[in-house]
Amino acid sequence: MLILASRSPRRRALLKQLGLRHRVHPSKVEERMDPARSPRDNAKRIALEKAIDVARHYTKGIVIGADTIVVAGRKILGKPATPSEARKMLRSLSGREHVVYTGFALVDADSRKRVVAVERTRVRFRVLGTREIEEYVKSGSPMDKAGAYGIQDDWGAVFVEKVNGCFYNVVGFPISKFYTVYRQFMSEIQKNH
Repeated sequence: MLILASRSPRRRALLKQLGLRHRVHPSKVEERMDPARSPRDNAKRIALEKAIDVARHYTKGIVIGADTIVVAGRKILGKPATPSEARKMLRSLSGREHVVYTGFALVDADSRKRVVAVERTRVRFRVLGTREIEEYVKSGSPMDKAGAYGIQDDWGAVFVEKVNGCFYNVVGFPISKFYTVYRQFMSEIQKNH
């Protein structure tokens, strides 16, 4: 049994795309940045905390935790709290390159064995107009996404000029890397049972 420690409809859809049946049990872990750690390490740490939090509720199954962090220059862009913050984030990404990190963790609820990995993708935005930023923010779409955009959205997609690395990582779940790590983890778990 696979348990996704996230409400993200994008992560659910990507797991389904891989043919992996799962249930959803959102974690209650707060996504707090540790300023002493790099964005890469924060993404891994938060993903693991989410998976451990949910694994405590089960005796069997593999729990998947994930966390996506967007970094523009030296600034970490989380999920915007207000439409005004979303506009500000989108203006800061306009015409620039940023980096997306997604950390993911697998925790076996039975043995408590775990594995953690992270994927990094560079994304370049074209220069955005004030009106299109406004329209996108009005749609409500940016409000539940790190960096205030979804590359898979109608509008979010047209903001992106270039992607260097895993596209699905920018969606919020690097499925190729996840699938490789997941298969290896499952074979190790089965060897020990």
